[in-house]
Amino acid sequence: MGNKRKKYVLVGSGGRAEMFYGAIARDFRESAELAAFCDVNQTRMNYANRLLQDKFGHPAVATYSHDRFDDMIAAEKPDVVIVTTVDRTHHTYIIRAMELGCDVISEKPMTVDERKCQEIVDTVKRTGRSLRVTFNYRYAPHSTKIRELIAAGTIGQVNSIHFEWLLNTQHGADYFRRWHRDKRNSGGLLVHKSTHHFDLVNFWLGTQPQTVFAMGGLQFYGRENAEKRGVTKFYQRAHGSEAAANDPFALHLKDNPSLKALYLDAEHEDGYQRDQSVFGDGISIEDTMGVMVRYKNDAIMTYSLNAYLPWEGFNVAFNGTKGRIEIKVVEQSYVNAGGDRDLEGAVVGKSIIVFPQFAEPYVVPIEEGIGGHGGGDRVMLQDIFGEPADDPFHRAATHVDGAMSILTGIAGNISLKTGQPVQVDSLVRL
Repeated sequence: MGNKRKKYVLVGSGGRAEMFYGAIARDFRESAELAAFCDVNQTRMNYANRLLQDKFGHPAVATYSHDRFDDMIAAEKPDVVIVTTVDRTHHTYIIRAMELGCDVISEKPMTVDERKCQEIVDTVKRTGRSLRVTFNYRYAPHSTKIRELIAAGTIGQVNSIHFEWLLNTQHGADYFRRWHRDKRNSGGLLVHKSTHHFDLVNFWLGTQPQTVFAMGGLQFYGRENAEKRGVTKFYQRAHGSEAAANDPFALHLKDNPSLKALYLDAEHEDGYQRDQSVFGDGISIEDTMGVMVRYKNDAIMTYSLNAYLPWEGFNVAFNGTKGRIEIKVVEQSYVNAGGDRDLEGAVVGKSIIVFPQFAEPYVVPIEEGIGGHGGGDRVMLQDIFGEPADDPFHRAATHVDGAMSILTGIAGNISLKTGQPVQVDSLVRL
């Protein structure tokens, strides 16, 4: 990298943005320069600038409205654009940034459907620019250890995987309060959330999905489900609602300084309400999902995701020709942008147990990670903004990795509609 600092601009200054601009301002000023924010909402950009100054001791940066994205690139001349906008707009900024000569770092998911995915892939080929997707879970010590065990042949050839992800009534419910509840924005949880999980399987096994079949529905959240359970009091949003006062599913923005500044104080500009009722109308995403995947190496996976459970985390089991590996990880409960970022996805408890076919089972030691997403956030940010070290696990994710993770979920969404299995290679030409 030498002495030249890379210059970054960030588009989308909402809940996910601080992880990136905060890292530059706090830890990577010698190798990275933050030049500007771009957003649909000036109040949120002003808040981001206040955090830069007050929390990180960094000068405020220039701000540009979303319709002045090209002006920002021309004026600031960044090397890299960081995209942390609403999922359905990722492709717009990814593609335009590359057309204007910039590399891109995109928050996951890379995009939400196969058409937009194809446009991104074609633009990478056409422009020769690079696109990196931020799969922080790859960098968590337990995730890296799983890849290491499988690559070492600890249980031989992996033939099947059972992967169960649990979202609890704090974090899981949060997807049903905000823009994610509209499938047009997020692709549903099979794309927005499960992209992490599908990427991990691709990463762990060193393979790609081939055939996907899915079932699922909205079975807990939404007004109709609440009515079936005997609920009689409803509200559209928590702020200003008496009915929300004693609802454990309500989010009270005014009681949290960060959420108030990011959303309640900013909604006069764009009308976005961050605290909608999870038992309201207009929810078009699923909360209960089951997926089967066959991979190109002939392994099969059964996967489930439920968004209303008593604890947060995951169970994974790998069945191989020489034994079995079982993993359990319990994560810290959180609301996005509602507290200390190091607690987002922080690990409360974890275990990896290997069951050889003809020997005693044993527990695998795992180093302790510090910070968000099992310690993966800090390692990934060092890899992105610092001097990257040699990585024998190849954790940095390209646009191809981004595509193969979302295409499992996109194929799942198609299968939900049609009731038929979907061939992944038929969706996008990579």
